[in-house]
Amino acid sequence: MWEALIAFAIFILIGVPVAFSLGAAATVYFVIKGVSLSLIATRLFTGLDSFTFMAIPFFVLAGELMNSSGITKRLVAFTSVFVGRLRGGLGHVSVVTSMLFGGVTGSAIADTSAVGVMMIPAMKKAGYDEEFSAGLIASAGVMGPIIPPSIPFVVYSLLSSTSVAALFLGGVVPGVMIAIGLMIATYVIARRRNFPRGEKVTSIRQVLLALLNGIIPLMMPFIILGGIIAGIFTATEASAVAVIYGLVVGILVYRDLPLSAIKTAFLATAKTTGVVFLVIACSNVFNWMLVVEQVPQAMATFVGTFIHSKAMILLAINIVLLFVGTFMEGTAAMIILVPILLKITAIYAINPVFLGIVVVLNLMIGLLTPPVGLLLYVVCGMTKMSLERVVKGVLPFLFVEVVVLFLVTYIEPLSMFLPRYFGYIH
Repeated sequence: MWEALIAFAIFILIGVPVAFSLGAAATVYFVIKGVSLSLIATRLFTGLDSFTFMAIPFFVLAGELMNSSGITKRLVAFTSVFVGRLRGGLGHVSVVTSMLFGGVTGSAIADTSAVGVMMIPAMKKAGYDEEFSAGLIASAGVMGPIIPPSIPFVVYSLLSSTSVAALFLGGVVPGVMIAIGLMIATYVIARRRNFPRGEKVTSIRQVLLALLNGIIPLMMPFIILGGIIAGIFTATEASAVAVIYGLVVGILVYRDLPLSAIKTAFLATAKTTGVVFLVIACSNVFNWMLVVEQVPQAMATFVGTFIHSKAMILLAINIVLLFVGTFMEGTAAMIILVPILLKITAIYAINPVFLGIVVVLNLMIGLLTPPVGLLLYVVCGMTKMSLERVVKGVLPFLFVEVVVLFLVTYIEPLSMFLPRYFGYIH
């Protein structure tokens, strides 16, 4: 097995995509052990053969349709009514818009791209520092997969046999905490650098129009969560309902979704889903190797020998996941590490739903850490800024998100209150 792990490390270091690195490393193991290579095809198929995974392309498509309907500018107008007059108003508007946008798309990259294209130029024009603007937009994008709906939570649900609804509910408070933390940091920086306030809204008609246009897209997460909690539909069925809602809003309500935009949304969904599913399929082959070699059991025994408290194991998990997030894509990291972490945390009676929230929070923060931090490169592409400048702008907000991570880790009710309240955890 060590040969396969070394092969995987080499492939990653030379820049081979994660999915192919996982598949190639597993193939090395199969050849050395004399296992039939036909098993690779079987494991690739079984890795995707799940009704729950059908939610992924539907949630991605729903987000693409809503994004193509011009909801970004409507959400910006909506949030400006409430937080635009604060010191550093455009920064606050960016954070709240990203939080609300995450409740529609569930994607960090879509969140960062859509909000950044609109808000970074606006902040630059208003006199905000470029590093601040870029860093804030990238950091706010982390909320996308934490505020429900969330593709990482769907993946974790299948890996751990936990409720998607419980995970969705568990992500609400941490997501809002990140938003509040980013707004506090924005206010402090804005006062020090004397950033301007936003324009004052004086027209009642303007306020009502902004509220109406903002509430319509925000109904999507309420429909999804409400329908699942009420038992009207499953998470996968909810994702299909979200697509229908996106089409209705774009075509009939906003009338801003032409056929060409729908075609583009389907193509973007196919590309995104293809990447995610390829990672999941190849990770399943690699994970089979780990299970056969009894790596999860060995790791659980090893850790249990040296760590004897719940607080210390949670600290160790955070450190490991923050490190892994710097060089590995979140979905692949979950598929490899979650079975091991479930074995380890079972010794300490850590709830699998709580573990899922901690895992996703860690790996989403990894989107901000080089060398693999995808959100950094998204912002670099939008602004033409160097990676060093974007990272400089991210640092104060990254600190805030790590603080939120540790608060959620060590104050369990913050994330578990809603799942318990709705009866998913006893």
